Amino acid sequence: MKKITVIVVDDSALIRKLLSEIINSQPDMEVIGAAADPLAAREMIRELNPDVLTLDVEMPKMDGLDFLEKLMRLRPMPVVMVSTLTERGSDVTFRALELGAVDFVSKPKIDIAAGLKDYGSEIANKIRIAKSARLKRAAPLPVTKSATADAVLPSVSNRIASTEKLIIVGASTGGTEAIKEFLTRMQHNSPGILVTQHMPEGFTKSFANRLNSLCKISVVEAQGGERVLPGHAFIAPGHSHLLLKRSGANYMTELNQGELVSRHRPSVDVLFRSAANCAGKNAIGVILTGMGKDGAAGMLEMHKAGAYNFAQDEASCVVFGMPKEAIAAGGVNEVVSLKDMARSVLAKISGMGSHGNRV
Repeated sequence: MKKITVIVVDDSALIRKLLSEIINSQPDMEVIGAAADPLAAREMIRELNPDVLTLDVEMPKMDGLDFLEKLMRLRPMPVVMVSTLTERGSDVTFRALELGAVDFVSKPKIDIAAGLKDYGSEIANKIRIAKSARLKRAAPLPVTKSATADAVLPSVSNRIASTEKLIIVGASTGGTEAIKEFLTRMQHNSPGILVTQHMPEGFTKSFANRLNSLCKISVVEAQGGERVLPGHAFIAPGHSHLLLKRSGANYMTELNQGELVSRHRPSVDVLFRSAANCAGKNAIGVILTGMGKDGAAGMLEMHKAGAYNFAQDEASCVVFGMPKEAIAAGGVNEVVSLKDMARSVLAKISGMGSHGNRV
C-alpha cells in the first residue's frame, strides 16, 4: 500500500517535530519533508510532490494566506491548516478555508507537546480525508452584507409558513464554505435556521460572526434559551450539542454538554432528532458535505416524523460521506447541488416545488 506523503510547514521546530512524530507513527502515511517557512516549503513541494500539506496559519517571511492563495492557484493540493485558538487565528483559518484548504486542526494553548499527541488521531484522520477530498477553487475575497443581495431567489411568500417552518442544517468537512454559500442566499423573511457544524470550541463564535457580516439574515452562536424566529440562524457552539425545543407556541434553542454522539459534540444527529421530536413536518432538513455518518440516523427520524429533507450532491461536496450515508439510510427526499440548495429549500417552503433529483 502506497503511503500518504506529507510535508509539514510550521515556524516552530517543536511543532514540526511533534507533527512529524504523529504522522510517521501512522501505518499509512509518512512525512517526506518539514519546512520552517513558505519559501522553503515551496521548494520542497516542487522537489518532493507530496500528497498533503500541513500549514501553520501565521508564518514568517511570507504571509500564510498569500502562500496558500498562490499554491491553490498554481499547484492545487490538499492542505490542512494548523491553527491557533485565538480570534486572529480563527479569522485567518476561515479565510484559508475560503481559499481552498480542506480542513484545520487547532494547536492546544497549554502544554503543546502533550496536547498535540492527544490530537494525534484527529490530525491523522484529517490528513486521510484531505488526501481524498475534492478540491475547490479559491474563493474571492469576502463581500459585505450589503453586496450579497440575490433578487432572483424566491422569497417566502406564505407568512404563516415562514413563522412555523424551520430549516435544520448539518455539516462537517467542507461545511464552513457550504454553510456560507447556503446562508448568504437566505432572505430576510426566511424561516428560523439551526446549524450544527463539526468545529472545535473557540472557532464557532468567530464563524457565526463572520457569517453575520455576510448574510442578510442574523447569524449568532447559540447561547441556549433563544426564541427561534424568522430571519435568524443559530450556530451550535463547539462545546455543546444544539437542540430544538418547544415552549408553548414557540420554538427555542437548547444547549446540552452530554456525551459525544456519533463521536461528536456538537452532533448533527442530536440536532436532527430534536427537530424530529419537536417540529415534525414543519422542519426542512439539510445535510451538507462532511466525513462520516453523523446525521444519517437523525435525518431518517426527521423523515419519519414528516420532515422534507435535502442532501448535497456528490459533485459539489468536498467529502460526500454524510450526505451519502443519509441517502443510503432512506431519510432524504431530494439530492441537490450546493449552488441550488438555497433556491430549492426556499421554493419548497413557498410551495413552488423544487428542481433536485428525488430519491
